[in-house]
Order: sequence, then C-alpha cells, then structure tokens
Amino acid sequence: MPNPLTRFIHSALTHPKHTPWVASLLILGDAVLCALVIWKISYTEIDWTTYMQQVSLYISGERDYTAIKGSTGPLVYPAAHVYFYTLLHNLTDGGRDILLGQIFFAGFYLATLIVVVACYREVEVPPYLYPLLVLSKRLHSIYMLRMFNDGIAAFTMWTAIYLCMKRKWTAGVAIWSLGVGVKMTLVLLVPAIAILTLLSLGLAQSIILGLMAMLIQVLLAIPFLQANPVGYLSKAFELSRQFMFKWTVNWRFVGQEIFLSREFSLGLLVLHVSLLAIFSVVWTKPSGSNVLRFLQDSIQGRQPPVTLSRSFIMTVLLSSLVIGLLSARSLHYQFFAYLAWATPFLLWRAGLHPILIYATWALQEWAWNVYPSTDASSAVVVLSLAVQVFGVLVNGLGGVDGKRGGAEDRRKTRTQ
Repeated sequence: MPNPLTRFIHSALTHPKHTPWVASLLILGDAVLCALVIWKISYTEIDWTTYMQQVSLYISGERDYTAIKGSTGPLVYPAAHVYFYTLLHNLTDGGRDILLGQIFFAGFYLATLIVVVACYREVEVPPYLYPLLVLSKRLHSIYMLRMFNDGIAAFTMWTAIYLCMKRKWTAGVAIWSLGVGVKMTLVLLVPAIAILTLLSLGLAQSIILGLMAMLIQVLLAIPFLQANPVGYLSKAFELSRQFMFKWTVNWRFVGQEIFLSREFSLGLLVLHVSLLAIFSVVWTKPSGSNVLRFLQDSIQGRQPPVTLSRSFIMTVLLSSLVIGLLSARSLHYQFFAYLAWATPFLLWRAGLHPILIYATWALQEWAWNVYPSTDASSAVVVLSLAVQVFGVLVNGLGGVDGKRGGAEDRRKTRTQ
C-alpha cells in the first residue's frame, strides 16, 4: 500500500482540488522568474523601435496608413495596435524607457497567465498540467525581451475564451474583435465562434454578434478610414503579404522552392478548409444532427439553442486556432504567444498519457527555441501541431460532450 507521502503527491498531481494552491505557487514563482528575466537577460531590439517610430507619426497627425513607416518597414497591423502602443509611447518617454516597457509587458504576461489558469480551472484539468504554463523560455522572451504585440493579442484571446466559457457571448466576441484590431491572427477563431454562437444562441443573435464585431473594427479604424480607406484595409489586413523563407519556423523542411510556390500555398489552403470541414462534424454534434441538417435548421430558425459544456467551448476555440496555425505557410517566433498556453490543454484533450504530454510539450518548446530554424526543428513544429489537431479530432469523435473535462462535462448537453 502506498505511504501517505506518495498518496499526497499523486493526489496533488491529479486531483483538481489541489489546483488553487498549486496554481497560486506557480504564478508567484513565475512573477519572480519574470523579474529575473528582465534583470539578468539583455533586451533584444527587433520591432519596439519601429513601433515607436510609427506611433510618433500617428501622434504628429498622420492618418494615412500607407505613410506610416518605421526603420523595419510600414505599419501592417490594425488600428487597436496603434492605440495600444501610443499609450506605451506616452508612458515610456517615447519608447526610450525600455525597462519600464519590459515591466509593463511582464504585467501583461502575468495577467494573461492568470486568465489562462482561470480557463483551465473552469474545465478542471489535473494539476500536473499547470507547470507547463510557466516553463516556456520562448514565451517569456516574446513578452519581456521583445515586447511584441502578439502578447497583447493573446491576452484578448484568452479573455474572450474565458468569457465565452462563462456564456458571456457579447463581451467575449467584443474582446475578441478588439484583439483582431491588434493583430489579425485571431481571425483563425472565426469558424469556432460562428459555430459556438449558432449552437448556443441561434442564427439571429449570431448575426448580431458578427455585425457588432465588424462595427468595432470600423469604429477603431475611423480616423484612418477617413484619410485613406483603401490604404488602411490593404495594410492593416494585408492578405497578399509575401512570406520570407528565412524567417519561417514551421515549413522550412520542405525547401525554399516548394515553400514559395503557389501550389504549396493552395495546398495549405485546401488543408485548412478540409480540416475545418472535418472538425465541423464534431463541433456540431451537440445539435443532435449532422452538419448540413444543423445549418439548414439554423437558417430556417428550427434549431433550438444548446447548452454547451465549458470544456467543449474551450476545445472548439483552441482547435480552430491550431488548425489555422498548422495550415499557415509561415509562422514566426512571436506566433508562439498564441500556441504556448493552448498546447497542454489540447494534448490532455487528445487523451495522451502525462509522460507523452510532457514529452510533446518539451519537443515543441525545443523547436520554437531553435534560431534560426532548421529542417529538424521546423518538422517538429509541424508534427507537434499535427499531434494536437488530430489527437483532439480522434478523441473528440468519441466524446464530444467532454468526458475528460470535469463534472460539468460529464453531464449531457441539453436543449433549453
């Protein structure tokens, strides 16, 4: 029979009742780690100066997006990015107070971590997952040593996920749209948000939320749309942007010729659409009908609202994210801000043994820290994303009601 210490350790690692003190200690320890990172590791200049140069032009009165540039290139992010970094410009003496900027980003990091922990607690994951939320070297670098806008977009993403899990759909969609206004990577959540709101609220309210999200984008962009609407849309949401092979983290192993080819780009688009179509079969199962019937009933107003488990909501949103990341032609290092905190949950939802969860997490972390990326590291990036996508797909086909997600998820979804 196991001794008391062994039983306690096993319980502390596996029983959600220990989550409050385990998570609190980890957050406190990570706060100390953030301070050490800022104190001991040299800041690396990449985009901060450019952000400040661009914001300076905005502050001076420039509203034509095509005319707002910095030392590393033009402004290519939506309006909320400009407003956020304008605030930081004012607080950090025009960007010259790097240390203060790093302190602010440490605060953003810890605020995001707290929201992530809150999301994990809602679905009652085992405590052994929580250390993986605080151990990423690359994630600390993105926030405190680079001060990329991806950290801010990730904060809005996780806040939106938490609000949606609490069924606060209006607030969740509004915060998500604000995040899209920082960086359009969050558009990857659109398929998930559309299906979740259709299931939970019906077609009419889903359309209203969609219009609200678009209205937020318009309101944020009004000063720039008045000056040069075509210029704003072409830069802030630049869909034709050319991807540079030398910066890619994911598909380097296919070689530059294939990476730059139109055929490869179209192939990834087909992959993305195909995966979304396959996953929609799982995502719409709580409706009690197949995808086509669900869409038909939704359009005709015959589909009753469904109460979705929190684990299901979180799984759908994060799987939509990783499907998009797997299908992206080029991921840069800062994109890890969206993935790092999603991976432990998705690997757990995929039904992997804890040892395999830690091993996959470690391989992914290693791959994202190899600079410049290599054939081996890029292959690991793609493979780890594939494990998360197809692991959730296989496990989800067997239990869309969230059998592994805690007491709430063990209850069948029900119509109101």
